[in-house]
Amino acid sequence: MTVRTRFAPSPTGSLHIGNVRSGLFAYLYARHNHGTFILRIDDTDLERSSKESLEEQLADLKWLGMEWDEGPPDETYFQTNRVARHREAALKLLRERKAYPCYCSAEELDAKRKQAEREHRRPVYDRKCRGLDLPPDLALPDKSAGRNYTIRFAMPLDGETVLDDLVKGRIVFQNSELDDFIIVRSDGSPIYNFASILDDVDMHVTHIVRGDDHVSNTPRQMQMAYALGFTPPAFAHLPQVMGPDGSKLSKRHGATSVVAYREAGYFPEALLNYLARLGWSHGDQEIFSKDELIKFFGFEACGTSAGVFNAEKLLWLNFHYLKARPLPQLVAEVKPFIASRGWTIPGDDAWLAKAVATLHERAKTLVELVDFASFYLNDDIELDAKAAAKFLKPEIAEPLRALAAELAECAGEFNEAEVQAVFESVLARFNLKLGQLAQPVRVALTGGTVSPGIYEVIAVIGKRRTVDRMNAAVARIEHPA
Repeated sequence: MTVRTRFAPSPTGSLHIGNVRSGLFAYLYARHNHGTFILRIDDTDLERSSKESLEEQLADLKWLGMEWDEGPPDETYFQTNRVARHREAALKLLRERKAYPCYCSAEELDAKRKQAEREHRRPVYDRKCRGLDLPPDLALPDKSAGRNYTIRFAMPLDGETVLDDLVKGRIVFQNSELDDFIIVRSDGSPIYNFASILDDVDMHVTHIVRGDDHVSNTPRQMQMAYALGFTPPAFAHLPQVMGPDGSKLSKRHGATSVVAYREAGYFPEALLNYLARLGWSHGDQEIFSKDELIKFFGFEACGTSAGVFNAEKLLWLNFHYLKARPLPQLVAEVKPFIASRGWTIPGDDAWLAKAVATLHERAKTLVELVDFASFYLNDDIELDAKAAAKFLKPEIAEPLRALAAELAECAGEFNEAEVQAVFESVLARFNLKLGQLAQPVRVALTGGTVSPGIYEVIAVIGKRRTVDRMNAAVARIEHPA
């Protein structure tokens, strides 16, 4: 059997971390088994679906490296383009009396539901219309043609539906406890659960990977597949992703979408690595390349308890990938984040690489890297008021002026060694310790008290810009506003 898995997002918003994890596990399982990974777009929610959401989702999946073998731009993988097939299958079930028209009004069904609640019964449909004779002109609902009814699936009245879940193990459902659910609405549109399983069997999907909030849908979908003459796919239901407080992961826990992490300067490798470990393990290993994830992945190693999303752990992983990044790659990746601030992207990649090299073991994200690099990228720096008051005092003005003058006279490459030699000369002349001069210089050059080594900073900023900033600091000390 050739493994065929699918990911079927709805283009009604951004890709949620929990949904992407299901898609990732489907992707990894297909790749591990040298199978096919399908991307299907379940776009039947016409009111909420949008082209913008679709484009964002496709961009997110490409960014993550979850390339698909079948799917967009092929239009046949959009669920709205398969409605005729869904309707044809529903009509087949009607003809074979595996489904039936239900004439109960919404008000009648609501009254029955409330009555069941009062009597502490499970509010399931009572199958009132199941035994009615089928109309001679058997057709799907169409209010304009006077066919004002829904279509319900006729569940088996006895026996069991057995789900051998690849994660949760065997789950047995008593068919008598499963009601006759609607598969076609009164406006003639098929419901999602019916359309989805039909698409799965038509596309020869062998394994469905999804969250365990769908477990209750599974026996219904399995029975629909049987009724249509198909063997249903295997199912792997993953425990849901929870927030730190134990509730379902939501926006109140912080960023929950792929695009939010992409825009915050996270790396796709970090997000893939983290999501894979959120419910799956391989020994004690924490950090995996994509190839390793594909090599080791299997449902037998998936946990059965909910995964708790830990933003700090993801940040730690991203920090690991940032530190390990080759500088040329990091330079290319940081440029869009510089541009997004409205700042000019340096034209000298070699210079930008030097600047990034001083910061890449401090920053945890690309956004943070740009934040830290602001004093390299802009001359209009704002001095921290407390830092300036503490370090830019009258007694340091003369040493700063002397240091600026000696640096201005440097005729060499203006590297760290040359800068250090000038520092040592000025320190000896004024009988100062390094910290007594370095901190005022740091404030003058960066605006704050924390930066890479001062010799590194000066070598990257360059002679002219360094001298200008130090002279500006001296002027500030001597002529306070």
